[in-house]
Amino acid sequence: MTQTLLSALTTAAVGGPAGRFIEARTEAEIIDAVRSADAAAEPLLIIGGGSNLLVSDDGFPGTVLKIASEGFAVSAEDSCGGVAVVVQAGHNWDALVAHAVRHAWSGIEALSGIPGATGATPVQNVGAYGADVSQTIAAVRTWDRHRNAVQTFTNSELKFGYRDSVLKQTTVNGSPRYVVLTVEFQLPLGRMSAPVRYAELARALGVEAGQRAYSTDVRREVLRLRGSKGMVWDAADRDTYSTGSFFTNPIVPAEVAATLPDDAPRYPGGADGLTKLSAAWLIDQAGYAKGFGLEPDSVSGGRASLSTKHTLAITNRGSASAADLLAIAREVRRGVVERFGIELHPEPLLIGVEL
Repeated sequence: MTQTLLSALTTAAVGGPAGRFIEARTEAEIIDAVRSADAAAEPLLIIGGGSNLLVSDDGFPGTVLKIASEGFAVSAEDSCGGVAVVVQAGHNWDALVAHAVRHAWSGIEALSGIPGATGATPVQNVGAYGADVSQTIAAVRTWDRHRNAVQTFTNSELKFGYRDSVLKQTTVNGSPRYVVLTVEFQLPLGRMSAPVRYAELARALGVEAGQRAYSTDVRREVLRLRGSKGMVWDAADRDTYSTGSFFTNPIVPAEVAATLPDDAPRYPGGADGLTKLSAAWLIDQAGYAKGFGLEPDSVSGGRASLSTKHTLAITNRGSASAADLLAIAREVRRGVVERFGIELHPEPLLIGVEL
C-alpha cells in the first residue's frame, strides 16, 4: 500500500508518513472518519491546508484526516444586518476573502493571502494587519468527540484570545476535541473596509490609522505586503515553504517591556498591565538576521533558514527535515532568551516533536 507523506500535505514540506490517510469531502464523511478512528482508539490528526503544522520526520502513527469539504451558503443578506455566510471547513480561506471583496462583504479583507482552510481560522483566531477572525465570526459548528454529537459555539463561547480559542485549548498534539464542520461569518455590506488598524497598512493605503479604505485596495496592499515578506504561497519561492510566522508575539508584563530599548515596538497586550512585543524585532536584535541558517556550517546545515524576507518564518530551502527547521527555531529561541530574557513560543502545532 502506498503511504501518504505529510510533507506532501504541509506548506513547510516536511513530515513523515501517515499511518492511515483519509480525505473527507462532506460533513457526513468527516464525522464518519472521526467516529471510526475514535472507535478504533487510533490517534487522530486533522489537516486542512497544512499551513500551520510541523510534523515529525517519523510521521503520524494514527489516522490523518484531511478536511476537503468546500463551498459556502448565504443564510441571510440585508442592508442592516449584513450578510450571514456559512462556510464549509475545508473551503480555501483566501478564496472566501476574494469572493467577499468582489461582492462587497466587508470585514475580512485585511486577512487576504493567509494560506489554509476556513475551518482552521477560528482555532488559532487567525489574524494579520490589525484584524482577526474573532471580529466577524458569528458561530462555529463542530463535532464534539467526547459527547459524540454536534456542538455549535457562539462567538462569546469560543473564548477568543490572541491566537487562541477554546478550540485550540482543547486540542492535544494536533488532535482536537472539537472538529470544525462549518464556520458562520457575519459581514457588513459595503465597498469600504473595516477600520484600518495597522500602521504599516494604513501608510500603504495613504489613510490614517482607524480610517476606512476601499476593500479592493486593502486586499491589493495586503497581498503586496505579505508577498514582500514571503507570506503568500508560491511554489517557485523557497521563502514560502514555511508554517508562516513560527513564533507568536510575546505578551509580557509592563515591567518586562520596560527593560527593552526605547525603540522596541510595543502594542497593547489586551489586558491591564500587559504589553505585546514584536517577535520579529526581538529575533533581529538578538543577532538573527533574514536568511540566518543558510550557511552550510549552520545548525541546519543550510537546509533550513530564517526567511530571506522576514525573520519570523523558518523555511525549508529544498531538502530540510522537520529536525532542521526545529534546529533553527531552538537556536533563535535560545538567543532571544540570552539577549532579552524573553522566551518565544511557537505558533504552529508541533506534531510528534518538541521545541
